[in-house]
This record gives sequence, C-alpha cells and structure tokens, in this order.
Amino acid sequence: MKFGSILRAVITAPALCLLAGAALAQQAYPSKPVRLVLPYSPGGIIDYVGRTMAQYLTGPLGQPVIAENRPGAGGITGTDTVARSAPDGYNLVLMDPAIVINPTLQPSMPYDLFKQLATVSIISTSPEVVVVSPELPVKTLADLIAYGKANPGKLNFASAGIGTTPHLAGELFKQRTGIDATHVPYKSIGQSYPDMMSNKVQFAFSSIAGALPFTTDNRVRPIATSGLTRSPVYPDAPTVDEAGLKGFEVDLWLGIFAPTGTPADVVEKLNGAIKVALKDPELIKAFAKVGVEPRGTSAKDGEAFLKAEFGKWKKVIEDGNIKDQ
Repeated sequence: MKFGSILRAVITAPALCLLAGAALAQQAYPSKPVRLVLPYSPGGIIDYVGRTMAQYLTGPLGQPVIAENRPGAGGITGTDTVARSAPDGYNLVLMDPAIVINPTLQPSMPYDLFKQLATVSIISTSPEVVVVSPELPVKTLADLIAYGKANPGKLNFASAGIGTTPHLAGELFKQRTGIDATHVPYKSIGQSYPDMMSNKVQFAFSSIAGALPFTTDNRVRPIATSGLTRSPVYPDAPTVDEAGLKGFEVDLWLGIFAPTGTPADVVEKLNGAIKVALKDPELIKAFAKVGVEPRGTSAKDGEAFLKAEFGKWKKVIEDGNIKDQ
C-alpha cells in the first residue's frame, strides 16, 4: 500500500469511528431508565394514568419507565423540573390542561411553555364529572344552577388547586350560568372529598379517577359529565351540554412533554412507543376504568392542539378576570 493511502486510512479511521459511535449512541436510546414526572399528589387521574402509562411504555422502549410524583403549585413544580432538565429524552412530564392555563393565570412562571417544553404526544381524552355533596338538596345540574341562583354566595366549589382543570371548569361554569360560587383549592381533588361529604364544599368538577372511590358508595353524588357524549363510567349522568349548557365541554386531556431541544429522532422514538402502548388491549381496559380514552397524536399535531387549548383557557381567564389568589 502506498504511503498516501496509508496516511488517508490513518486519518479517516478515527473519523469513521466517531461517526459509527454517534450512530450507535443514537440507536442506543434509551440506554437507561426514563423518568416520567407526575406533577400532582397520588390519587388523581395524573397519578393513575401516569403509572399505567409507565408500565406499558417499558416494553416498547426497552427500558424501565419510572413514574415519580413531584406535586406543588398546581403542577408547576414538577413541570419546571423537566423544563430545566437535559434535553436527552430521559426526563418527561405528564400534564393536564393546567399546563396551558398557568401561563395566563400566574403572574410569573419559572419556565416558558412554548420555548422550554416540546409536545411528544397528547395521549388521552377524558371528561370531568360534576359531583355534589349528598347534603345539598340537588339531584340534577338544573337543580344545582337553580340552587346557586336562589342562594347567592352559599356555594363553594372544590378544585385540585389554582389553575388546575377542575378550577377553570368551575369558573367556566360560573360564567355560563351566572351563579355566585367561591373557589376552594386543595392540594389534590381527592383531598376535597371529606369536606364535600360534610357539605363544607358543595360541588366540584372532578376527574373520574378522583371521583370513583366516592361515587361508587354514594358518599358524593355524580350529576353530569363534561364531555359532549356520555361517559360509559356514568351512563345515567347526562352531559352538561345535554343538561342545558349547550356547547359546554371540558376535556381533561393528558399530554407527555419533553424539554425543548430533545433530538427529533428521540422524540420520534418516544412518540412511536407511546402509540404502541396506547394500542395495548390491557392498557385500554385500565384507562376505561376511570373514563379515559387513549388518543395519541403526532408531535406536530400535539403542538397545534396545545396552542388551541391555550387560547381557549386564556379567554376564560381574561373574561372572568380570574386571578391567582
């Protein structure tokens, strides 16, 4: 072999090794466990769906997916930890519509939703259920509205915290009906139920996952759901739309997000694994138990959906002059 050929081989070999190493590194994702942050306390829909999703994502990804509760500030604390983490695909967050509500509601945010977080997939759709205290003399949504109008200032409604979907659903309900009701935030929707059972708070828009333990034995009364079709979990409860508030819809959708800058191929692999998991019959059954339907979007469609939801809730907050108090 001529000297020039040998020299070229010597120079080229390390470069080829580097390229091969980079390709192998990309192919190797994930090479360690993936963390899925759940920004609320245990017991609600985020906790249930997140832990179920982590279980069924482990197979398609080939690495354990570890669900970790990081509650605080209406989901902001846990979401912030992921927004500030390395964009390598190993730190994800599962979040509900509060992720698009908080930027308008809060006077300041520790992260920029559209600059620091990227949508991987909107994974599910689910209505909320309107539940009322058994001591409240109402059995239907019309009864609740009539009671509220006849007793201004006497209704309290619970939520999972300021800026959460149950909170804004209640505010939208107030705007649509004109009733006067005081918001009472809790650290999680589950923590509100003892006070609802004793009539300290009178109603709530709750996740079905949070409500089921209390509606199953009639400790609280379900009177309506917030989708445009009836929930199979509460087939006898009309939708809010059916009950008279036409067009009223609150979707407690859930999405998985990664730090902005996560490589496109990593996002694509995560999105593909999510789609595989969402088609698993056992996952579908598990979701159905709490009124959740698998969805699954592309990253691009998920981003467009996120922006539309941001606009919807921004209007509710501004029209109601709602403040973080």
